[in-house]
Amino acid sequence: MTAARPTVNVAMIGAGFLAETRARCYAGVTGHDVRIVAVMSRSHDRAREYAHRHGVPDVYRDFDQVLARPDVHVVDLCVPNHLHQWMTEAAAAAGKHIVCAKPLTAFDGAGLPEGTDLRTVPRTRMLVEAAAGADAMVAAAERAGVHLMYAENWAYAPSITKADRLLAAAGTLILEMRGGECHSGSHSPYSREWRYAGGGALLQLGVHPVGAMLHLKRREGLRRDGRPIRPSAVVADVGDLTHTRGFQAQQKRWVGEGWVDVESWGALIITFDDGSRGIVWASEAVLGGMESALEIFGSNTHLICRMEHTGLVQAFAPDPTIFQTEYLMEKLETKAGWSAPAPDEDWAQGHRHAVQDFVECVATGRAPLADGRLGRDVIETVYAGYVSASEGRRVALRQ
Repeated sequence: MTAARPTVNVAMIGAGFLAETRARCYAGVTGHDVRIVAVMSRSHDRAREYAHRHGVPDVYRDFDQVLARPDVHVVDLCVPNHLHQWMTEAAAAAGKHIVCAKPLTAFDGAGLPEGTDLRTVPRTRMLVEAAAGADAMVAAAERAGVHLMYAENWAYAPSITKADRLLAAAGTLILEMRGGECHSGSHSPYSREWRYAGGGALLQLGVHPVGAMLHLKRREGLRRDGRPIRPSAVVADVGDLTHTRGFQAQQKRWVGEGWVDVESWGALIITFDDGSRGIVWASEAVLGGMESALEIFGSNTHLICRMEHTGLVQAFAPDPTIFQTEYLMEKLETKAGWSAPAPDEDWAQGHRHAVQDFVECVATGRAPLADGRLGRDVIETVYAGYVSASEGRRVALRQ
Protein backbone atom coordinates (compact mmCIF):
# COMPACT_ATOMS: atom_id res chain seq x y z
CA MET A 1 0.00 0.00 0.00
CA THR A 2 1.45 3.39 -1.02
CA ALA A 3 1.74 5.97 1.75
CA ALA A 4 -0.22 9.18 1.28
CA ARG A 5 1.82 12.13 0.11
CA PRO A 6 2.03 15.03 2.58
CA THR A 7 0.23 18.16 1.43
CA VAL A 8 2.26 21.37 1.18
CA ASN A 9 0.11 24.26 2.41
CA VAL A 10 0.90 27.74 1.16
CA ALA A 11 -0.18 31.14 2.46
CA MET A 12 -0.18 33.78 -0.27
CA ILE A 13 0.95 37.16 1.02
CA GLY A 14 -0.35 39.73 -1.44
CA ALA A 15 -3.15 39.42 -3.97
CA GLY A 16 -1.90 41.34 -6.99
CA PHE A 17 -0.37 40.58 -10.38
CA LEU A 18 2.41 38.30 -9.12
CA ALA A 19 0.10 36.44 -6.75
CA GLU A 20 -2.10 35.60 -9.76
CA THR A 21 0.93 34.11 -11.51
CA ARG A 22 1.78 32.05 -8.44
CA ALA A 23 -1.77 30.70 -8.13
CA ARG A 24 -1.67 29.42 -11.72
CA CYS A 25 1.72 27.82 -11.07
CA TYR A 26 0.76 26.12 -7.79
CA ALA A 27 -2.29 24.69 -9.56
CA GLY A 28 0.06 23.08 -12.11
CA VAL A 29 2.50 21.42 -9.67
CA THR A 30 2.96 17.71 -10.38
CA GLY A 31 4.04 14.85 -8.12
CA HIS A 32 3.07 16.66 -4.90
CA ASP A 33 -0.15 17.84 -3.31
CA VAL A 34 -0.14 21.60 -2.76
CA ARG A 35 -2.89 23.94 -1.59
CA ILE A 36 -3.14 27.68 -1.11
CA VAL A 37 -4.92 27.67 2.25
CA ALA A 38 -4.84 31.41 3.00
CA VAL A 39 -4.37 34.78 1.33
CA MET A 40 -3.42 37.99 3.09
CA SER A 41 -3.73 41.52 1.73
CA ARG A 42 -4.13 44.99 3.21
CA SER A 43 -7.16 45.25 0.92
CA HIS A 44 -9.77 42.88 2.30
CA ASP A 45 -11.86 43.20 -0.86
CA ARG A 46 -8.92 42.28 -3.10
CA ALA A 47 -8.07 39.31 -0.89
CA ARG A 48 -11.67 38.07 -0.95
CA GLU A 49 -11.81 38.37 -4.74
CA TYR A 50 -8.53 36.45 -5.02
CA ALA A 51 -9.83 33.77 -2.66
CA HIS A 52 -13.00 33.42 -4.72
CA ARG A 53 -11.09 33.08 -8.00
CA HIS A 54 -8.66 30.48 -6.71
CA GLY A 55 -10.70 28.56 -4.14
CA VAL A 56 -8.69 29.79 -1.15
CA PRO A 57 -10.63 29.09 2.07
CA ASP A 58 -9.30 31.81 4.41
CA VAL A 59 -8.63 35.54 4.07
CA TYR A 60 -6.48 37.67 6.39
CA ARG A 61 -5.27 41.24 6.84
CA ASP A 62 -2.85 40.40 9.67
CA PHE A 63 0.46 38.64 8.96
CA ASP A 64 0.82 37.39 12.53
CA GLN A 65 -2.48 35.53 12.24
CA VAL A 66 -1.19 33.76 9.15
CA LEU A 67 2.06 32.82 10.88
CA ALA A 68 0.14 31.48 13.90
CA ARG A 69 -1.49 28.78 11.78
CA PRO A 70 0.31 25.46 12.36
CA ASP A 71 -0.96 24.06 9.05
CA VAL A 72 0.83 26.73 6.97
CA HIS A 73 4.16 25.35 5.72
CA VAL A 74 5.17 28.10 3.28
CA VAL A 75 4.55 31.83 3.00
CA ASP A 76 4.87 33.22 -0.53
CA LEU A 77 5.79 36.91 -0.38
CA CYS A 78 4.22 38.71 -3.36
CA VAL A 79 4.43 42.11 -1.67
CA PRO A 80 6.33 45.39 -2.26
CA ASN A 81 10.11 45.16 -1.86
CA HIS A 82 10.28 47.14 1.37
CA LEU A 83 8.28 44.43 3.17
CA HIS A 84 10.49 41.47 2.22
CA GLN A 85 13.02 41.59 5.05
CA TRP A 86 10.81 41.88 8.10
CA MET A 87 8.28 39.41 6.72
CA THR A 88 11.03 36.90 5.95
CA GLU A 89 12.53 37.21 9.42
CA ALA A 90 9.11 36.90 11.08
CA ALA A 91 8.19 33.87 8.96
CA ALA A 92 11.49 32.15 9.67
CA ALA A 93 11.06 32.73 13.41
CA ALA A 94 7.63 31.09 13.11
CA GLY A 95 9.17 28.06 11.40
CA LYS A 96 7.73 28.75 7.96
CA HIS A 97 9.55 28.24 4.68
CA ILE A 98 9.67 31.40 2.56
CA VAL A 99 9.29 32.06 -1.13
CA CYS A 100 10.53 35.61 -1.69
CA ALA A 101 9.92 37.54 -4.90
CA LYS A 102 12.76 39.43 -6.52
CA PRO A 103 14.62 41.46 -5.41
CA LEU A 104 15.40 39.71 -2.14
CA THR A 105 15.32 43.02 -0.26
CA ALA A 106 15.83 46.73 -0.85
CA PHE A 107 16.94 49.97 0.79
CA ASP A 108 13.77 51.87 1.69
CA GLY A 109 15.12 54.60 3.96
CA ALA A 110 13.67 53.08 7.14
CA GLY A 111 15.26 54.76 10.13
CA LEU A 112 15.88 58.03 8.34
CA PRO A 113 14.00 61.17 9.44
CA GLU A 114 10.50 61.38 8.00
CA GLY A 115 10.41 63.28 4.73
CA THR A 116 14.06 62.57 3.84
CA ASP A 117 14.63 62.88 0.10
CA LEU A 118 16.19 59.51 -0.72
CA ARG A 119 17.95 61.04 -3.73
CA THR A 120 20.25 62.72 -1.19
CA VAL A 121 21.19 59.50 0.62
CA PRO A 122 24.70 58.28 -0.30
CA ARG A 123 24.52 55.14 -2.41
CA THR A 124 27.33 53.66 -0.33
CA ARG A 125 24.98 53.71 2.66
CA MET A 126 22.29 52.05 0.57
CA LEU A 127 24.72 49.32 -0.49
CA VAL A 128 25.82 48.60 3.08
CA GLU A 129 22.30 48.53 4.51
CA ALA A 130 20.72 46.54 1.65
CA ALA A 131 23.49 43.91 1.78
CA ALA A 132 23.18 43.72 5.56
CA GLY A 133 19.43 43.24 5.22
CA ALA A 134 19.93 40.41 2.76
CA ASP A 135 22.51 38.82 5.07
CA ALA A 136 20.02 39.04 7.93
CA MET A 137 17.34 37.27 5.86
CA VAL A 138 19.68 34.44 4.94
CA ALA A 139 20.86 34.10 8.55
CA ALA A 140 17.28 34.06 9.90
CA ALA A 141 16.33 31.18 7.60
CA GLU A 142 19.47 29.21 8.40
CA ARG A 143 18.95 29.72 12.14
CA ALA A 144 15.40 28.45 11.90
CA GLY A 145 16.27 25.54 9.61
CA VAL A 146 13.82 26.66 6.93
CA HIS A 147 14.27 27.30 3.21
CA LEU A 148 14.59 30.85 1.90
CA MET A 149 13.69 30.30 -1.74
CA TYR A 150 14.56 33.16 -4.09
CA ALA A 151 11.94 33.39 -6.83
CA GLU A 152 14.26 34.39 -9.68
CA ASN A 153 12.28 32.93 -12.53
CA TRP A 154 15.10 33.44 -15.08
CA ALA A 155 17.15 30.79 -13.28
CA TYR A 156 14.30 28.35 -13.93
CA ALA A 157 13.34 29.43 -17.46
CA PRO A 158 13.53 26.46 -19.88
CA SER A 159 15.87 28.41 -22.18
CA ILE A 160 18.30 29.08 -19.32
CA THR A 161 18.18 25.55 -17.90
CA LYS A 162 18.78 24.11 -21.38
CA ALA A 163 21.67 26.54 -21.88
CA ASP A 164 23.14 25.39 -18.54
CA ARG A 165 23.02 21.77 -19.69
CA LEU A 166 24.62 22.71 -23.03
CA LEU A 167 27.38 24.62 -21.24
CA ALA A 168 28.06 21.63 -19.00
CA ALA A 169 28.06 19.18 -21.93
CA ALA A 170 30.46 21.39 -23.90
CA GLY A 171 32.78 22.06 -20.96
CA THR A 172 32.42 25.73 -21.85
CA LEU A 173 34.13 28.63 -20.13
CA ILE A 174 31.63 31.49 -20.13
CA LEU A 175 33.67 34.45 -21.38
CA GLU A 176 30.90 37.04 -21.66
CA MET A 177 27.15 37.38 -21.17
CA ARG A 178 24.82 40.11 -22.40
CA GLY A 179 21.27 40.30 -21.14
CA GLY A 180 18.42 42.62 -20.35
CA GLU A 181 14.76 43.09 -19.63
CA CYS A 182 12.74 45.96 -21.06
CA HIS A 183 9.12 47.04 -21.37
CA SER A 184 7.03 50.20 -21.26
CA GLY A 185 6.46 50.50 -17.51
CA SER A 186 5.61 48.54 -14.38
CA HIS A 187 2.13 47.42 -13.33
CA SER A 188 2.78 48.53 -9.76
CA PRO A 189 2.29 52.07 -8.42
CA TYR A 190 4.92 51.20 -5.81
CA SER A 191 7.56 50.99 -8.55
CA ARG A 192 7.75 54.79 -8.93
CA GLU A 193 9.16 55.58 -5.47
CA TRP A 194 12.43 54.54 -3.85
CA ARG A 195 10.86 54.17 -0.38
CA TYR A 196 8.72 51.31 -1.69
CA ALA A 197 10.76 49.83 -4.54
CA GLY A 198 14.31 50.45 -3.30
CA GLY A 199 15.45 51.42 -6.78
CA GLY A 200 14.28 51.71 -10.37
CA ALA A 201 14.78 49.78 -13.59
CA LEU A 202 18.16 48.36 -12.57
CA LEU A 203 16.70 46.82 -9.41
CA GLN A 204 13.23 45.97 -10.69
CA LEU A 205 14.17 44.62 -14.14
CA GLY A 206 17.95 44.28 -14.13
CA VAL A 207 17.86 41.79 -11.26
CA HIS A 208 16.65 39.15 -13.74
CA PRO A 209 19.69 39.11 -16.04
CA VAL A 210 21.98 39.77 -13.06
CA GLY A 211 20.46 36.78 -11.24
CA ALA A 212 20.76 34.54 -14.30
CA MET A 213 24.39 35.54 -14.89
CA LEU A 214 25.38 34.99 -11.26
CA HIS A 215 23.52 31.67 -11.28
CA LEU A 216 25.27 30.39 -14.43
CA LYS A 217 28.74 31.49 -13.26
CA ARG A 218 28.08 29.92 -9.86
CA ARG A 219 27.25 26.60 -11.54
CA GLU A 220 30.20 26.84 -13.93
CA GLY A 221 32.58 27.32 -11.01
CA LEU A 222 31.10 24.45 -9.03
CA ARG A 223 31.44 22.13 -12.03
CA ARG A 224 35.01 23.13 -12.80
CA ASP A 225 36.64 24.04 -9.48
CA GLY A 226 34.18 23.01 -6.79
CA ARG A 227 33.50 26.63 -5.80
CA PRO A 228 31.23 29.33 -7.23
CA ILE A 229 32.59 31.98 -9.59
CA ARG A 230 31.37 35.23 -8.06
CA PRO A 231 31.08 38.88 -9.15
CA SER A 232 34.09 40.97 -8.10
CA ALA A 233 33.42 44.49 -9.45
CA VAL A 234 30.84 46.59 -11.32
CA VAL A 235 30.56 49.74 -13.42
CA ALA A 236 27.13 51.27 -14.05
CA ASP A 237 25.02 54.19 -15.23
CA VAL A 238 21.35 55.01 -14.60
CA GLY A 239 18.87 57.70 -15.62
CA ASP A 240 15.23 58.60 -16.20
CA LEU A 241 14.59 58.70 -19.94
CA THR A 242 11.33 60.57 -19.43
CA HIS A 243 13.53 63.58 -18.55
CA THR A 244 14.93 63.58 -22.09
CA ARG A 245 14.65 67.08 -23.54
CA GLY A 246 11.35 67.51 -25.37
CA PHE A 247 9.70 64.37 -23.94
CA GLN A 248 7.16 66.20 -21.78
CA ALA A 249 6.17 68.42 -24.71
CA GLN A 250 4.78 65.45 -26.63
CA GLN A 251 0.99 65.37 -26.56
CA LYS A 252 0.73 61.57 -26.39
CA ARG A 253 3.36 59.68 -24.40
CA TRP A 254 3.26 55.91 -24.64
CA VAL A 255 6.05 54.81 -22.30
CA GLY A 256 5.63 54.71 -18.54
CA GLU A 257 6.28 57.94 -16.65
CA GLY A 258 5.71 59.46 -13.24
CA TRP A 259 8.96 58.11 -11.80
CA VAL A 260 9.32 60.04 -8.54
CA ASP A 261 12.93 59.38 -7.53
CA VAL A 262 13.98 56.16 -9.31
CA GLU A 263 15.57 55.51 -12.69
CA SER A 264 13.64 54.26 -15.72
CA TRP A 265 16.85 53.04 -17.42
CA GLY A 266 20.05 51.40 -16.24
CA ALA A 267 23.13 49.58 -17.54
CA LEU A 268 25.66 47.53 -15.60
CA ILE A 269 28.95 45.80 -16.43
CA ILE A 270 29.91 42.95 -14.09
CA THR A 271 33.44 41.62 -13.75
CA PHE A 272 33.60 38.10 -12.31
CA ASP A 273 36.49 36.81 -10.24
CA ASP A 274 37.67 34.60 -13.12
CA GLY A 275 37.98 37.65 -15.41
CA SER A 276 34.80 37.06 -17.45
CA ARG A 277 32.24 39.82 -18.00
CA GLY A 278 28.49 40.38 -17.98
CA ILE A 279 26.67 43.30 -19.57
CA VAL A 280 23.19 44.06 -18.21
CA TRP A 281 20.59 46.56 -19.38
CA ALA A 282 17.12 47.45 -18.13
CA SER A 283 14.55 49.93 -19.39
CA GLU A 284 10.98 51.00 -18.63
CA ALA A 285 10.83 52.94 -21.92
CA VAL A 286 10.59 50.19 -24.55
CA LEU A 287 7.37 49.69 -26.54
CA GLY A 288 6.10 46.48 -28.10
CA GLY A 289 5.70 44.22 -25.07
CA MET A 290 8.17 42.50 -22.79
CA GLU A 291 11.71 41.88 -24.05
CA SER A 292 13.77 39.43 -22.00
CA ALA A 293 16.90 37.78 -23.37
CA LEU A 294 20.34 36.51 -22.40
CA GLU A 295 23.20 35.86 -24.81
CA ILE A 296 26.13 33.70 -23.74
CA PHE A 297 29.53 33.78 -25.41
CA GLY A 298 31.52 30.69 -24.43
CA SER A 299 34.98 29.43 -25.22
CA ASN A 300 33.51 26.86 -27.62
CA THR A 301 29.84 27.83 -28.01
CA HIS A 302 27.45 30.74 -28.50
CA LEU A 303 23.94 30.58 -27.00
CA ILE A 304 20.90 32.88 -27.14
CA CYS A 305 18.12 32.48 -24.56
CA ARG A 306 14.75 34.22 -24.73
CA MET A 307 12.10 34.37 -22.01
CA GLU A 308 9.44 36.76 -23.28
CA HIS A 309 7.62 34.41 -25.68
CA THR A 310 8.32 31.44 -27.90
CA GLY A 311 7.19 32.89 -31.23
CA LEU A 312 5.00 29.85 -31.85
CA VAL A 313 1.98 32.02 -32.66
CA GLN A 314 1.67 35.10 -34.86
CA ALA A 315 -1.61 37.03 -34.83
CA PHE A 316 -3.01 40.05 -36.68
CA ALA A 317 -6.02 42.18 -35.79
CA PRO A 318 -7.02 45.43 -37.54
CA ASP A 319 -8.66 46.69 -34.35
CA PRO A 320 -7.67 46.16 -30.67
CA THR A 321 -11.22 45.10 -29.73
CA ILE A 322 -10.99 41.94 -31.83
CA PHE A 323 -8.83 40.15 -29.23
CA GLN A 324 -10.35 42.10 -26.34
CA THR A 325 -11.16 39.07 -24.18
CA GLU A 326 -7.94 37.11 -24.80
CA TYR A 327 -4.52 37.67 -23.20
CA LEU A 328 -1.70 38.13 -25.73
CA MET A 329 1.55 38.92 -23.93
CA GLU A 330 2.84 40.89 -20.95
CA LYS A 331 3.13 44.68 -21.30
CA LEU A 332 1.81 44.78 -24.88
CA GLU A 333 0.46 48.31 -25.42
CA THR A 334 -2.13 47.46 -28.10
CA LYS A 335 -3.83 44.36 -29.49
CA ALA A 336 -4.06 45.91 -32.95
CA GLY A 337 -1.68 44.94 -35.77
CA TRP A 338 0.70 41.97 -35.66
CA SER A 339 1.59 40.40 -32.32
CA ALA A 340 3.18 37.19 -31.03
CA PRO A 341 0.70 35.84 -28.46
CA ALA A 342 2.42 33.76 -25.80
CA PRO A 343 0.97 30.24 -25.48
CA ASP A 344 2.21 29.98 -21.87
CA GLU A 345 4.32 32.81 -20.41
CA ASP A 346 4.43 31.16 -16.99
CA TRP A 347 6.23 28.21 -18.61
CA ALA A 348 8.52 30.22 -20.91
CA GLN A 349 9.56 32.67 -18.19
CA GLY A 350 10.29 29.93 -15.66
CA HIS A 351 7.59 30.67 -13.10
CA ARG A 352 6.08 27.18 -13.29
CA HIS A 353 9.46 25.51 -12.89
CA ALA A 354 10.38 27.73 -9.94
CA VAL A 355 7.19 26.88 -8.06
CA GLN A 356 7.62 23.18 -8.84
CA ASP A 357 11.15 23.33 -7.39
CA PHE A 358 10.02 25.19 -4.27
CA VAL A 359 7.23 22.73 -3.50
CA GLU A 360 9.63 19.80 -3.98
CA CYS A 361 12.13 21.44 -1.62
CA VAL A 362 9.53 21.80 1.12
CA ALA A 363 8.22 18.25 0.57
CA THR A 364 11.62 16.55 0.45
CA GLY A 365 13.97 18.85 2.37
CA ARG A 366 16.45 19.36 -0.47
CA ALA A 367 17.91 22.79 -1.25
CA PRO A 368 16.37 25.01 -3.95
CA LEU A 369 18.14 25.81 -7.21
CA ALA A 370 17.79 29.55 -6.43
CA ASP A 371 18.32 30.30 -2.76
CA GLY A 372 18.71 33.28 -0.47
CA ARG A 373 22.44 33.46 -1.05
CA LEU A 374 21.93 34.01 -4.76
CA GLY A 375 19.42 36.74 -3.94
CA ARG A 376 21.89 38.29 -1.53
CA ASP A 377 24.66 38.41 -4.18
CA VAL A 378 22.24 40.00 -6.65
CA ILE A 379 21.42 42.74 -4.12
CA GLU A 380 25.08 43.56 -3.54
CA THR A 381 25.79 43.62 -7.28
CA VAL A 382 22.90 45.96 -8.10
CA TYR A 383 23.49 48.36 -5.20
CA ALA A 384 27.20 48.48 -6.01
CA GLY A 385 25.96 49.53 -9.46
CA TYR A 386 24.09 52.42 -7.87
CA VAL A 387 27.29 53.47 -6.10
CA SER A 388 29.18 53.31 -9.40
CA ALA A 389 26.54 55.37 -11.23
CA SER A 390 26.46 57.97 -8.45
CA GLU A 391 30.22 58.32 -7.99
CA GLY A 392 31.42 57.60 -11.52
CA ARG A 393 33.84 54.84 -10.56
CA ARG A 394 34.40 51.09 -10.63
CA VAL A 395 33.18 49.49 -7.40
CA ALA A 396 34.69 46.34 -5.91
CA LEU A 397 32.44 43.74 -4.25
CA ARG A 398 32.99 41.72 -1.11
CA GLN A 399 34.57 38.32 -1.64
